[in-house]
Amino acid sequence: MAGFRNPDFAERQEAAAKAKKAALENFRAKAADPTLSERLTARTASAAERKAIKEAREAEKAEQKAREAERAAQAAREAAAAAERAKIESADREVALQAEQKAARDARYAARKTRSKRK
Repeated sequence: MAGFRNPDFAERQEAAAKAKKAALENFRAKAADPTLSERLTARTASAAERKAIKEAREAEKAEQKAREAERAAQAAREAAAAAERAKIESADREVALQAEQKAARDARYAARKTRSKRK
C-alpha cells in the first residue's frame, strides 16, 4: 500500500503552472468560440431594448405625473373659485338680511309712531 506523499515546492509550483495554463487555454477556447460573439451581441441588443423600454416607461410616468399635477392645480383653482363665489353669495345674503331686518325695524318704529300719534 502506498502512503501519502507530501509534494515538495517544485511539484506544487508545477501543478499551479499546469492549472493556470489549462485555465488560460479554456478561456482562449471560449473567446474564440463564434457563438460567444453572437451571445454577446444578443445580450447587448436585449440590454439596449430593456433600456429603451425603461426610458419609455419613465417618460410615461413623468407625463402621468405632469397630468396629475395639472389636474390637482385645476381642482385647486376650481375650489378657490367656488370658495370665492360662496363668500360673495354669503356676503350678498348678509346684506339682504340686514336690509330686511332694517325694513322690519323701520316698519315697527313707524307703527309705534302712528299708534302714539293717534292717542
